[in-house]
Amino acid sequence: MSRGRRYDTEPKLNMKKVFAVIIAIVVVIMFIFIIKGVLSKDTKSGKVKSKSYFTSYKDNKWGVIDDNGNNIIDPSYGELIVIPNNKIGVFICTYDTNYDTGEYKTKVLNEKNEELFTDYDKIEAISNNDKNNNLKYEQEVLKVQRDGKYGLINLTGKQVLPTDYDEITSIQGIDNSFKIVKDGKYGIVDAEGKIVIEPQYSDIDILGKDNKSGFIVKDSTGKSGIRDYSNNQILEIKYDSIEKVYGNGLYVVTENNKQKIVDKENKDVLTKGFDSIKQILSSQENAVIFTKSEKYGIMNLSGEVIIEAQYDKLEETKLGIFIADKNGKYGVINSNKEEKLPFEYTSIIYNDKADIYIAEDSNFNSNILDNNFEIKISGILTEINDTKGYLKLRVDDNYKYYNFKFEEKQESDIFPNRTLFVNKNDGKYGLIDKSGKVILDYIYDDIIEQNDYGYVAIKKDGKWGSVNGNGVVVQEPIYDLDEYLLIDFIGRWHLGLDINMNYYNQL
Repeated sequence: MSRGRRYDTEPKLNMKKVFAVIIAIVVVIMFIFIIKGVLSKDTKSGKVKSKSYFTSYKDNKWGVIDDNGNNIIDPSYGELIVIPNNKIGVFICTYDTNYDTGEYKTKVLNEKNEELFTDYDKIEAISNNDKNNNLKYEQEVLKVQRDGKYGLINLTGKQVLPTDYDEITSIQGIDNSFKIVKDGKYGIVDAEGKIVIEPQYSDIDILGKDNKSGFIVKDSTGKSGIRDYSNNQILEIKYDSIEKVYGNGLYVVTENNKQKIVDKENKDVLTKGFDSIKQILSSQENAVIFTKSEKYGIMNLSGEVIIEAQYDKLEETKLGIFIADKNGKYGVINSNKEEKLPFEYTSIIYNDKADIYIAEDSNFNSNILDNNFEIKISGILTEINDTKGYLKLRVDDNYKYYNFKFEEKQESDIFPNRTLFVNKNDGKYGLIDKSGKVILDYIYDDIIEQNDYGYVAIKKDGKWGSVNGNGVVVQEPIYDLDEYLLIDFIGRWHLGLDINMNYYNQL
C-alpha cells in the first residue's frame, strides 16, 4: 500500500526553524552568562545582593545614599532623614520646621524620589531602643496622622490600624507592641494591628522582656494588676505597684507600702525579712535574691537566709550559679557559698547562648571561660555574635576568631563572602585575597576589616580612607577620625561621629 507522495523521500529540515531554535538557545546561554556574571560580581565584591540605604550628611544637609555610596536623595534637607528599614526604599523627610512652636511637616519618598502615602497629614517612624539602649526604629510599621488622630500603616502603605487613636507610642526595648491611647485610656496593639489589650486603663506597661510576658495595668484609682497577652487577668487590680520581677508563677508587688511576693491566686508567699526582692530564682532553687541595708543575699520562700546579705550585687546566671560584686570586684559563687571565680575582675558577663563567662580585668583583657570556669581564651574581646556563633578577640596585636567551642577560625570561615582580608608585614598593614595574594601593599598604619557592603577602611599618616571590594582605593586617606568610636565607610562616605544616629558623612 502506498503511503502517499509526501513520504516517498526522506523528510527535509525546515532550516528557518532550525536557525530560530539555534538563536533562541544562544540567547538563553548569553542570558545565563550575564546573570552569572552579575551574581559573580556581587560575590567577588563581598556585597550583599539586596540594596541597602543609609542617611547621609554633607554641607549641613541630610540626604540618602545606597550601599555603593551613590546619592539616592541629594543632601538637601535641614533635618535628619529617617530610614526605618534600610532594606526598603522608604525615607521619612522632615521640613518646614518651626523651632519656636515645635511644629513641622513630614513626607515619605522612595528611591526614585517619588512621594508616597500622601493621604495622611503626617507620617513618622516609631522610635525605640535596643537591648543596649541604642536608638532604633520599628521596621515594620509607620505612625500616620489624619485629622488629629493616629493609626498605623506598613511600609507598603497598607493600613494596619485605622486613624482612630489619640496617640501611639512604642514600649521601650520591646518589639511588636505599641501603646495606644483612646479617650484618655491606654491599651496595647501589635505590629499586625491586633488589639491585644483594649484601651481601658489609666496606664499600661510591659511586665518582662517581651510582649508575651504580660502587662502591668493601672486603673483610675491608681491600683495595679497584671493581664496576660490574651487579656486574661493574672493578678487583681488592687496593688499599689508591681515590680518587673517575676518567675515560677510568682510576682513582686507592693501593698500598703510593703513589698511582698504573691502567687497567681493573689496569696502571700513571702512577706518579711527583706527590704526588696531583686530576682526570683529558678524553680529548683525555690528562692529569691533580696536586699537588706543595700546589700544582696539569697533566701528561700520560707524566709530562711541561704546567703547573708553581704554583696553589692548578685545575679543568677544558671541554676545555683551567681555573678557577685563585692567591694568593686566581681567573682562567681554558687548557692553553697563556694567561690567558683575569684573576686578579681572589673566585670563578669554570662552569655546564655554560648554558655560562657566573659571576665574582664582593669586592663580590658578578657578571660573567656567555659561552664566549668576553665579559661579557654584570653585577649581583648571586641565582638561576640550570637547569630553567627563567634567571638572576636585582639590577641598580641592581631584579631582572632573563635567559635563557641573555642576553636580558632579564619575570617574567611566566618565571612565566606568577603574578598579582602587584613594582613600585617613588618609593622604595616595590607590586604590579601583568599589565596593569600597581596591585593593592597603593606603601606598602611591600620586597616579595618571589610564590611558587609564590600568596603575596607584604611589608615595612613593618621588619616582614614576606603577601598572597595576589588582592592581599589575609592577614597584617599584624608579624614581625621581619631575622636570616632567606630570607623566604617560606604564608598567615599564615612560613618558619622554619633553612631547612635547611624549616618554617613562626607567633606
